[in-house]
Amino acid sequence: MQVLNWDKQTQKRLQRDYSHVFDKNIFKKVNRILAEVRQRGDLAVRRYTRQFDGIDLPLKRLRVSQGDINRAFEKINVSFVPILKRITDNVKEYYEKELKRSFEIRRDGVYLAKKYQPLERVGVYIPGGTAPLVSTVYMSVIPAKVAGVKEIIITTPPNRETGEIDPHILAVANLLGVSEIYRIGGAQAVAAMAFGTRTLRKVDKIVGPGNPYVTEAKRQVYGFVDIDMVAGPSEVAIIADSLADPDYVTCDLLAQAEHFGGTAYLVTHSKKLIEAIRKRVDSGFVIQVKSLAEACEVVNEIAPEHLEILTEEPEKLVKNIRHAGAIFLGPYSPAVIGDYIAGPSHVLPTGGTARYFSPLSASTFIKSSQIISYGREALFKSRDYVQKLTEMEGLVLHRISLEARFIEKKQEDKEETKNKLQETGEPESG
Repeated sequence: MQVLNWDKQTQKRLQRDYSHVFDKNIFKKVNRILAEVRQRGDLAVRRYTRQFDGIDLPLKRLRVSQGDINRAFEKINVSFVPILKRITDNVKEYYEKELKRSFEIRRDGVYLAKKYQPLERVGVYIPGGTAPLVSTVYMSVIPAKVAGVKEIIITTPPNRETGEIDPHILAVANLLGVSEIYRIGGAQAVAAMAFGTRTLRKVDKIVGPGNPYVTEAKRQVYGFVDIDMVAGPSEVAIIADSLADPDYVTCDLLAQAEHFGGTAYLVTHSKKLIEAIRKRVDSGFVIQVKSLAEACEVVNEIAPEHLEILTEEPEKLVKNIRHAGAIFLGPYSPAVIGDYIAGPSHVLPTGGTARYFSPLSASTFIKSSQIISYGREALFKSRDYVQKLTEMEGLVLHRISLEARFIEKKQEDKEETKNKLQETGEPESG
């Protein structure tokens, strides 16, 4: 690991603006894929699946059938089902506490309310790669189910040899109530979800991690649909003091090496720990600081996806952490427990985007509507305020829209009275 002292030069080196990793070549390739899928639909999806995934799937096989799902259950170990049940309970419990509640305000003839509602149709991207990311399925789908999303679909790349999806992914998705599963990966999957094709109907939001092409595709379709975040390779930062167990620190730093492009940071004032870790871990950064307070400054600059605090009193440092996706306290809370079973989703902001993005949650799948209702008297009391503001902004018709409610309609009232008298046969008064 590279050992760096915390100074202005190191600070500048670690400043991470996600736009810095913008790749013009990837942008152009993705833009072309999106345009073609938008124009040619399933045919373009099939072509790019053949080109990038190395397998030619008939259009009717893009969507996973119920028969495929049934066969998947025959291939998994039955002991996996109770494991999933335990995990599901943990994740549900966490996100049910988080749900936003609709509310009302009533005052002097005014009724205001906010109504929270789930999105109707959501697409979840599950990466393929070298291993089936089963945990990403339940860490993405369960928060959406808790939020009340009616239709959840999954897209994931097919196996290059067989064209199939890992049976564990299919089984978990089915047990969690996923509506549709598609053998589509890469930017073409994002395009299909964003624009819709004959086979795959358009979604309202796309969530889930992916490679640089998937990430760039999500960035480019934002606006056609919503997205959760712009994410990159996994990362961990560890704040440790002299009491931290070097074996724990080593294992947690090395765990990131299992993710392609993963990055690890150790932030410490312990020279003894630095010497121990530098000999054990090859990649990543060790940042030497003068104090734990300075360590918090470093972490806020990095804004890591995962932050472990391995100090004597980790709870005291949390109040100083402003930017981190998930924070793990103490020697028995490794980031891996958050990856699999703790409850909070492991779909987290990366690449410094924890400064402004939040982890995937039930709130990710909820939108709101504002409700406003005024009585006549309440509106009348607001006339002067609206008049002054519309004059300030030069929007005369805005003011007239309100004033129209209070124009005396004398002539119309006279005509209405006259008509009523004629109907009853009564004489008009002088």
